[in-house]
Amino acid sequence: MKTNVGSFDKALRFLAAIVLFSMYFVLEGNARYIALLGLVPLSTALLSWCPLYTLLGVNTCPARS
Repeated sequence: MKTNVGSFDKALRFLAAIVLFSMYFVLEGNARYIALLGLVPLSTALLSWCPLYTLLGVNTCPARS
């Protein structure tokens, strides 16, 4: 698994995860489960690897090519 997520992209993913997780406290009822979507950007930021980037051939990490 090659690293394909750069530092700026990683920061944006962490921010997106925080926003999605905070929706748990704003939404009511079953709509709160939308906050679980925050697991996707959080996991891709922590792993520094995005499977969609692999499929599309995108690489935002300058350290590896």
